[in-house]
Amino acid sequence: VKVTFQLINGKRLETEAKVGDTLLDVVVNNDLNIEGYGACEGTLTCSTCHNAIYSRLPEEACDEERDMLDLAYGLTDTSRLGCQITMTKELDGLEVQVPETINDVRS
Repeated sequence: VKVTFQLINGKRLETEAKVGDTLLDVVVNNDLNIEGYGACEGTLTCSTCHNAIYSRLPEEACDEERDMLDLAYGLTDTSRLGCQITMTKELDGLEVQVPETINDVRS
């Protein structure tokens, strides 16, 4: 399936994702250059994989994810953490905005 990461500088990173991978997995597995993204490696403890979802919003966020999102920079109504979004066939063509600033709440 395809996913596009829109960076704040206007650059678009279009890549392939495997069904079952999280957006964080997609960034790591495709060696996408998104500085600081996924600092906690998907343990739901940092908010550095915060994205705003453009095309369609996946399932609702769990309480732990919402707690982390409260600490994220540039929170929107469609904000989600990339480590919590699992790619499915239905999400083919997903477009996400990576915020201009990453807030690592661990520091």
